[in-house]
Amino acid sequence: MVKYLSQSEAIELDLDLFEMFHVGQLMELAGLSCADAVAECFPAQTHPRVLVVCGPGNNGGDGLVCARHLSLMGYQPTVYYPKPTLMSLYENLTNQCHHMEIPSVKKCPSLSDAEEDYDLILDALFGFGFKPPVREDFVPLVKMMQETKVPIASVDIPSGWDVEKGKQSECDFEPKLLISLTAPKLCAEHFKGEHHYLGGRFVPPALQRKYQLNLPDYGSKLVVRL
Repeated sequence: MVKYLSQSEAIELDLDLFEMFHVGQLMELAGLSCADAVAECFPAQTHPRVLVVCGPGNNGGDGLVCARHLSLMGYQPTVYYPKPTLMSLYENLTNQCHHMEIPSVKKCPSLSDAEEDYDLILDALFGFGFKPPVREDFVPLVKMMQETKVPIASVDIPSGWDVEKGKQSECDFEPKLLISLTAPKLCAEHFKGEHHYLGGRFVPPALQRKYQLNLPDYGSKLVVRL
């Protein structure tokens, strides 16, 4: 059985990976995996308009990469990136979305706008470094995701969830799709949505042994269903 990681294990594994790979390399593979999982569950023919919600950390970077690949797959992504990270890696990812002519919005979409304008929301807001509660400036966005009827695909951690314990209140949303990256986190044990995929086909054998990950065989696929 695949191992589900604690928050501290996930952070330690990430640091080990950063010693072997450039963060941009890992982010590209992770974001591509997310796009592939979306395509498996929500085809562009039925869910073309995707709001990609990006947070200020690596999870948001995965979202920016995912938006670019979704565009290449025939989707119509729109990026909402309220707190951009002022580092060259993230600036480059933002510029790449611009060159792909991916539109962005500057304000948090209202509940009515989200339901009128989008067929899917990609939640790349908070990663496994998140500790509740949600920061005040992100509360309106998380509240919109809690209340919307638009299906949500969450990258690694559904926004607002505790990384290990899962939902913190009855208001927390349940995504239709959870895309765990590298290895699932403990919160994924509480996931009751329709689709759970694992992506991030880049963990060397030594690290798989060190953390006893027992990862599935991807074969030629970028993601595997859990």
